[in-house]
Amino acid sequence: MSELVVLGFDDANKADAILNRLLQLEKEYLIDLEDAVVAVRDSDGKVRLKQSMNLTAAGAASGGLSGALWGSLVGLLFLNPLAGMVLGGAFGAGSGALAGSMTDYGIDDNLIKRLAETIPVNSSALFLLVRKVQPEKVLEDFKGEHARILRSSLSPEQERRLQDALSASTAPATPAA
Repeated sequence: MSELVVLGFDDANKADAILNRLLQLEKEYLIDLEDAVVAVRDSDGKVRLKQSMNLTAAGAASGGLSGALWGSLVGLLFLNPLAGMVLGGAFGAGSGALAGSMTDYGIDDNLIKRLAETIPVNSSALFLLVRKVQPEKVLEDFKGEHARILRSSLSPEQERRLQDALSASTAPATPAA
């Protein structure tokens, strides 16, 4: 089961930086993200969303591939598989892009927009849908990032541990005199 975590940051660029670090940890198999979205509220109060997955491009690619295959097969019936492949690929790419743009995958867009409207001006939020995580290793990497948990589907204990790790100082302790 996936867990939803929404983190708020006081800096407009901080959510992007954290997402880049999480993507690096994903390459190391320490976290498995199902979806991630960065919301930034600029100085004018407008909210910009940056989706981590471009569904329009993914739909166009898969639609184009399947359209080209089916077009070739139909083109064989009319003794012109090349024309069938070109026409089928174009039709498949167009219909796949349309289907991809209308698909809502991962985190609900209405939830993202509703929560993004509540963040202060010149700040950002990171919406994460996490499949699996190695919490000890990931939390250690994000100590002292000064993020607030805006919403989560974590248990109260897990949420407290996450907030403690994000609030913890990374400065070394000074010995008492």
